Order: sequence, then C-alpha cells, then structure tokens
Amino acid sequence: MSLLVVGLSHRSAPVSVLERASLAADAQTKLLQDTLAAEPAVEAAVLATCNRIELYADVDKFHAGVAELSTLLARHSGVGLEELTPYLYVHYEDRAVHHLFSVACGLDSMVVGEGQVLGQIKDALAVGQELHTAGRLLNDLFQQALRVGKRAHSETGIDRAGQSLVTFGLEQLAAGTPVEAWAKGKRALVIGAGSMSSLAAATLARAGVAEIVVANRTPSRAERLVEILREPGGAGVDASTVEMTAAGAELACADVVVSCTGSTGLVLGADVIATAAEARSSELALLDLAMPRDIDAAAHRLGGVRLVDIESLAEASADAPMAADVDQVRRIVSDEVAAFGAAQRAAHITPTVVALRTMAADVVAGEVARLEGRLPGLDDKQRAEIAQTVRRVVDKLLHAPTVRIKQLASEPGGAGYADALRTLFDLDPETVASVSRADLNDADVKNRGRV
Repeated sequence: MSLLVVGLSHRSAPVSVLERASLAADAQTKLLQDTLAAEPAVEAAVLATCNRIELYADVDKFHAGVAELSTLLARHSGVGLEELTPYLYVHYEDRAVHHLFSVACGLDSMVVGEGQVLGQIKDALAVGQELHTAGRLLNDLFQQALRVGKRAHSETGIDRAGQSLVTFGLEQLAAGTPVEAWAKGKRALVIGAGSMSSLAAATLARAGVAEIVVANRTPSRAERLVEILREPGGAGVDASTVEMTAAGAELACADVVVSCTGSTGLVLGADVIATAAEARSSELALLDLAMPRDIDAAAHRLGGVRLVDIESLAEASADAPMAADVDQVRRIVSDEVAAFGAAQRAAHITPTVVALRTMAADVVAGEVARLEGRLPGLDDKQRAEIAQTVRRVVDKLLHAPTVRIKQLASEPGGAGYADALRTLFDLDPETVASVSRADLNDADVKNRGRV
C-alpha cells in the first residue's frame, strides 16, 4: 500500500473555489466513510483548514486512487469534478510525506510560519482515529508531522518569519500603525467562539482593546470565552456576550469586528454593514477569517468600511520571510522525510522477520520433541541444555541475515527484500499477515493514547 494525497489550497485555487469546496464537519465524516468504502483505499484522513482541503489515503493503485479521491472530493464539496480538477494537486509516497511535514511546519501556509495548523492536524488525526479510518500508516504519519512541526518551531526562528493569521489580519487592518497603538481603547465584536475566534479575542485583549463583545450561536460557548477573557490571570478585559441575532446591531458601536464561524452562509450582509457605517463617525474595521466567508465581500466597496478577508490576506502575504529560517526548516523537513521513509520500510519487513523466527522456533521445538522421543533416558537438565544449544545455533545463524535485511529494507527500493525472504524460506503468507494485524492493533491502541 502507498500514501496518496489529493487536495486544493490557497496556492492552487482561488478563494471563490476554496469557499465553495469547504467541508462542514458532517461532510468530512461522510467523505472519510465513503473513501474507506472505495476500493483503492484502506485508510483515510481529511485535513481541512480555512485555506486548504486535503484527503489522505493509503491506496493500492495510484491512478485508480487519484481518480477515486478526486471524485469523492468533488462529490462531497459540491463543486463539479470538471471545475475542481484544474485546481487539485496530487502527492504520492515520499512527496506526500514531504507535503504534510511542510504544512505542519507552516511552510505551506498563507502566512509562513503560522502554528495554528498543528492544532488542525491534531484534530484531523483525532477524527480519523475516532471513526477508525486512520490505521497504522496515517497514525504514524500524522503523529510524526506533529513532532516535525513542533521541532521546526522550537529549533528555528520560523515563528518570526510569519505570524498567526489573526495577528497578520489585524496588522492589515491597522495599515502600518502598530497593532497595540491602533487597538488601544477600541470596542471589539468577536463573532464565533471556536479556536480561531478565541485566539482573535485573546489577541485583541493583549493588544489593549477596552471591551470585547462575543456573539455565538451556542451561548454557553460564548459565555465560557468571556469568563476566560475576564480572568485576572488571563486577559482581564471587560467582556460580555450578545445573542447571535444581535451581531448586526452591535456594528453601530463596535470599532473592530472579527468573524470566524462555521456558517455555510453569510453572517453579515452588505446591507447590514452599510446601515451601521452610515450611523458611525469613525471607520468600521472588519476581519473575516472564515472559509466560506462570513462577511459579504461587497463590503469592500462601502465607504467608511475597511474589510480584510482571506482573499486580501492571500494578496498581502507575499512579503519574503526570513530566508535563513525557512531554509533551516526545509532541511529539517527533508531529514524527517528520509527518516520516516526508512522507518516505514523497515517496519514493512518486520512481520516477515518475526514470521521467520517463529518458523525457526517451531522447527527447534519439533526437533527437540523428536529427540526426546528417541532418547527417553535424558534427565530434565540434559533436555534443557540440548534445547538451549539448538536454539543458540539457530539464533546465531539467523542473526546476521535478519539484521542485514532490516538495514537493506530501510533503504530506498528495499521493499523487495521482504518478498525475497518469504520466497527463500517458504513462509506461510497467513502467518506474516497475522503478525501484521497484531502490529496494527497494538499501534492503534498506542496511538490513541497519544492524541
């Protein structure tokens, strides 16, 4: 089986297509289930962020896998396959690993170096585990991606090369003024109470806004966010909640609005924004971090309104980041991809080696039993010494070949050594398969405890 990823992102598709192709949580679940039901795939995971949708799968046929995954993405996104295909990218085997590790390090983000994608990768793995669509390969891959991402952020200055999407968006709203000076004393409206909205609220509080109002469809989540913002150990800012239906009315007295909900339709229409802008004496600053967008793009044309959304962020993030840090992260990614590939190839031969040693142990046991039948006069100590001697001889004969074949199998192109070993020793395929299933079950239990 081989790793395949088919997806689209801000690098390959315009925002208008990404917006339409975005997947709600229930759609992601159905996509995973249908991918596993498809013939070419035995494992699947979906990585969906505000600017990317990627379907990862362990497939046995490349061309059939690409065709099936592309069709499934089109079907569940609601974008026709013919329209979607020009924007899709495909990565296979080591290139797929390299792609995910680069994403985890923030190298493929709209704002280079942002770390929020690590949480999204973790969520993607958790969903795959919960739905039992992520097996040994994807568990190993996503766990390693998280470690690589953390390593990149701890060992390099990639964090300085870019900021989180929230901070970058606020900088665009501030238009050259330091965010702290621009935000000081302002009244902020935060629409949504998920991870991105919570981060926006915390960032605004640290920047010095005077008040934050939170609107969310689930009042309890909004109230919990407000409690955190009010805590002295947290931001300690004046915070309150309003009903989601009151968000439009709040525009008249809010100076800055950040919206990031999971809504599939507009949260703030252009007419509502225009009415609020007419009643104000100062500019209304809007930051839309949602995909699909929460705020009507027509607001760009309204007087007294400044709107920054995913599309304008993509255009503004072309500034070159710190080249030395990016190069260092790229080296980390390359090293980790090589190490991951070697580990996977070595793991592929392990069931065959275990099956070989199991067969050898069975031969030793059979021969010792036969010897005991022919020499019934042996006492327990003699039988034990003979059995131990035979086992030592077999172990010494197998030691060098098995060590060497693991080394060879870990190198590129080493997958054929497992087949050669099975052929040379006439190993029972079912025995090898049973070892593989046992390893998979053990890995599944172990990995579930690590997310």
